[in-house]
Order: sequence, then structure tokens, then C-alpha cells
Amino acid sequence: MFRSVKFTLALIGLMFSEAQAQGAFNKTLTLQGVSFHVTCANQGSENTLRITPSGTPYASRVIEQKVDGSVVGAEVADLDGNGAPEIYVFVQSAGSGSYGAVVGHAVNHGSAMAVISMPEITDDAKLSAGYMGKDSFSIAGDRLVRQFPIYRDGDTNAAPSGGIRQVQYRLVAHQAGFRLQPVEGETRERR
Repeated sequence: MFRSVKFTLALIGLMFSEAQAQGAFNKTLTLQGVSFHVTCANQGSENTLRITPSGTPYASRVIEQKVDGSVVGAEVADLDGNGAPEIYVFVQSAGSGSYGAVVGHAVNHGSAMAVISMPEITDDAKLSAGYMGKDSFSIAGDRLVRQFPIYRDGDTNAAPSGGIRQVQYRLVAHQAGFRLQPVEGETRERR
């Protein structure tokens, strides 16, 4: 009997561990000989993102930072075409809005990793008209692409009726690092 109780407790513990791990993010991405191992427990509304770079002396320090929400994706690219890759981690906040954010870092030849900033979508009245979250991000060619539904007056959170807005960003040098800048004339809307 003691053995069956012990077995049952071990089985319950295993099931609990597997249930916890299902939401975790764990992915390794490689470009131009540089790898980025991206992990996040995705437990609760605030998490710790961990990026472990390897393959270059310029990018050997582990990056750890708090994120508001869960990591839902990551991509590696060389958006500025300088021969050094960048890592882009996509974060989605908890709650019904599911607001999106990008955490980015670039291999900066001759120094450590450089931070990539991105302006808040709400900083631009035209781009953020009708914005209420539910962002998705991807890399397309030399651009980072952000898409989100457009809400009209009276729309509920679950039923946006204004179509989809797509904003493209290019990577530019900015102060001590880099910045994702919206590309004028390349914002699209579709119904």
C-alpha cells in the first residue's frame, strides 16, 4: 500500500510539473553563427526573460529582464544588414487586451549586446487610432511587422470591426543602441 501511495504521489507530481512546463517558452535561434537560447517560465503576469547568446565574443553575457506578460515568440534577423544578428522576443501582456511588446538586442561588433528600443504605439496618434491590443509580430524581409485589430467606437473587446492594421518597422542606429522606427507610407489596413 505504501508503495502505491508513493507511486500515486510521484505521478501527481509529474503531471503537475508537466502542466507547469507547457506554458514555458524555450527556443534556440541561430543566424550568422550566433545562437540565442531564449527561455521564460510564462507563469503569472510578470516573468523573467532569459537570453543566452553564444558563438561570438561580442555577445557572451546572459541577458535577464522582467517582462510584463508572457513570451509568445522569438525571431532572429539582421534587419539593418550589417552582418550581425539581432534577437527579437515577442511578449503579450496578461488580460483581455493582450497588449504586445518587443524585447530586442543586437550583436554590436566591438562591444557587448546593444538594446533595441521600440516606441510605444500610443506615442503616434495616427498609428494607434482604434488600437486596443491583441498585437502579433513577425519578421518579413528587412522589416519587423506588427499587426493588430482596429476597434471602432462601440466595439467590444471581443469584436473589433475596423479590420487589421499592419505597421512595418526598420532598424536604425539610435543613441547607444538601436531603435525600431515605423516606416512612413508602409502602414496598411485591410478589412
